[in-house]
Amino acid sequence: MCGIVGYVGKQKAAPLIIEGLKRLEYRGYDSAGVAVFQGGKFEVAKKIGRVANLEIEASHHRLTGTFGIGHTRWATHGGVTDANAHPHVSSDGTIALIHNGVIENYGKIKNFLLPKGYTFKSETDTEVLCNLIAYHYAKEAVAREGESRFVESVRKTLHHVEGTYGIVVMALDAPGELVTARKGSPLILGLGDGESLVASDVSAIVSRTQSVVYLKDGEIAHLTASNFAITTLGSDSVEPVVDKVTWSITDAEMGDHSHFMEKEIFEQPTALENAMRGRFSADGSTAQFGGLNISAGEFRGIERFMFCACGTALHACMVTEHLIEEFARIPVECDYASEFRYRNSPLFRNTLFFVMSQSGETIDTLAAMREAKRKGYKVLAVNNVVGSTIAREADGGIYQHVGPEVGVASTKAFTSQLLIGAMLALYIGRMRDLSFGAGVRYVEALKGAPDLVRKALLQADHIKAIAKRYAHYTDMLFLGRLSLFPIALEGALKLKEISYIHAEGYPAAEMKHGPIALVSEKCPSVFFAPSGEIVNKIISSMQEIKARKGPIIAIITERVELPAGLADETIVIPECHEAVLPIVASIPVQLLSYYIAVERGCDVDKPRNLAKSVTVE
Repeated sequence: MCGIVGYVGKQKAAPLIIEGLKRLEYRGYDSAGVAVFQGGKFEVAKKIGRVANLEIEASHHRLTGTFGIGHTRWATHGGVTDANAHPHVSSDGTIALIHNGVIENYGKIKNFLLPKGYTFKSETDTEVLCNLIAYHYAKEAVAREGESRFVESVRKTLHHVEGTYGIVVMALDAPGELVTARKGSPLILGLGDGESLVASDVSAIVSRTQSVVYLKDGEIAHLTASNFAITTLGSDSVEPVVDKVTWSITDAEMGDHSHFMEKEIFEQPTALENAMRGRFSADGSTAQFGGLNISAGEFRGIERFMFCACGTALHACMVTEHLIEEFARIPVECDYASEFRYRNSPLFRNTLFFVMSQSGETIDTLAAMREAKRKGYKVLAVNNVVGSTIAREADGGIYQHVGPEVGVASTKAFTSQLLIGAMLALYIGRMRDLSFGAGVRYVEALKGAPDLVRKALLQADHIKAIAKRYAHYTDMLFLGRLSLFPIALEGALKLKEISYIHAEGYPAAEMKHGPIALVSEKCPSVFFAPSGEIVNKIISSMQEIKARKGPIIAIITERVELPAGLADETIVIPECHEAVLPIVASIPVQLLSYYIAVERGCDVDKPRNLAKSVTVE
């Protein structure tokens, strides 16, 4: 959840760290801080608010040291205050620490340390961890052979910790050294020319190096400017695997757009092309995937699918459920990843699990995957980040290949998940009873999706004008049926996330079973009304809203004709295949939410209380 950057090398550390934190601000922006070693002590600057506030604060400290650590915080323990901001320094001044995660037994540790003279300035679990390392550091007069006192003190501390962590540590009398460790929170080592870096996301360090090592759970890394070594918590040596980052820093920059979310909305045609490239069979009748690690015969033996995800990714799973059941005729269940491992849900034999997570680090989704694997099930993953924890631990999977997504409210990652879900439905359907001809038509529809999205994006100015008229409302309903019900949920989530308008998504026919009580002149409804056999049913639901004076924004396909005066606003999207419809229908609600948030003066890319990658429970 929080952003972490560490640097050791020849350059001034603070400017490099702050630049990295700017690129990680989407991971947490309650407060930010930096600590560097200079003049025989730690110089610390930290400030509540955005990294820009830290940059001003740091300018007063004249930070010239060449190794240090920095952090941008999403608060878990303790309020948003300067004292609670990271880095934290132990009360004896020997250890400085930044931390992402939650130390569940911090209360017990604190009670252990208080009688020993350690004091606390913050309300955080992180300061407790910092002081515990200092305690072991003071005790560790002689480390085991071949290992530094610094590394050993961190290792001993982590044996006493319950919870999750991604940490980077400095010790006062170990200048030029960083120790980092992870359990549940991502950390990446960057290997530069005469410098070493560590970060919670590769975007923070890709401007310095494209050679990276993805640290695994239970590993500790010891870095200097010219070298690094990785061991396990049990002191076993680890042979590192150095990967190359395949995208450049310009991919994570805003360009000419006002916000990252705007940029990523308009990148979707290209993102969809990248997600499907090379993934259709030579005869053009089905999809193909290179990393599933499961044979066609095994797939034919599957009797049920289980999808687990959180938030936006769960909505993509719900669309995938509809398409697999429609085109492959196999039962599918979707579950909140956060609930799955705590429910004692009966699971069927011959079930294949899928998890979806853009970051590949979502802690609830990772826990659900591990629970399914613990019970003997094969788990495949759909995610966007090569080298992520979920990608490494899954039995196989599919990369989205849409490049970095910086906006907290997911757009291009979501539609690429919808596309991959549609491709899975095709792939499985062609193994069952979907004909060659139907498969060819399906493939042609998927190949046409990017151009249909481009056409939908031409509505941007029209939708912007609608947004201006509706930005003052405080409640809104989103209503759809079948594969567009999850898009209604997603539209409501987008509006909530970035504009802070209360919004709810429902199946359109469920309105009369309770939610219609909310309808009034002050509560607009956004309806999805595509052509098809149930469009008249949707129109009937719209008339029920209109009879109660509820304003209506209708998103229709080109062949739909609404009764005169039924919709107050109409947004027309192209006619398309059922597998592509959810992708195209997502575009208007993304734009509507974006333009409403801008009109309301909201910070679109950094919505309050949210962060991009949720790595804490």
